Amino acid sequence: MTNAEKINAFLDRAGVWFFLTTDGDQPKGRPFRFHLLKEDKIYFGTGTLKKVYRQLQENPHVEILAVDGEEFLRYDGKVVMEKNDDIAKAVLAKAPAMQKLYNEETGFRLGIFHLEGGKAEICTAMGQKEAFEV
Repeated sequence: MTNAEKINAFLDRAGVWFFLTTDGDQPKGRPFRFHLLKEDKIYFGTGTLKKVYRQLQENPHVEILAVDGEEFLRYDGKVVMEKNDDIAKAVLAKAPAMQKLYNEETGFRLGIFHLEGGKAEICTAMGQKEAFEV
């Protein structure tokens, strides 16, 4: 199993997880659910009209925090925005609820991104269980 597959499986098990950014000097966290593993990269999406999208552009360094039972995952990296329409179509195909919001009729766009240059660690309350570069 690749490192991206390990992270993707953990996010699947967690269901809802938290995406952490900054707004100026203030930390901001919000629940996320959507992710897509394709060609060993994990893709995420958010509306280009949302504050989180602006925050990603101003400071692309982020962290994801997910909890599954007694374990938690910390996954950080630098956001890389995607310009690939095929990825956007795959994202929307996997998330029908997002199709209703992000389409030509509404005019809202979905910003797709992945993380690079980061690390992940799976921990328990007693300490680190596994750590790896992503």
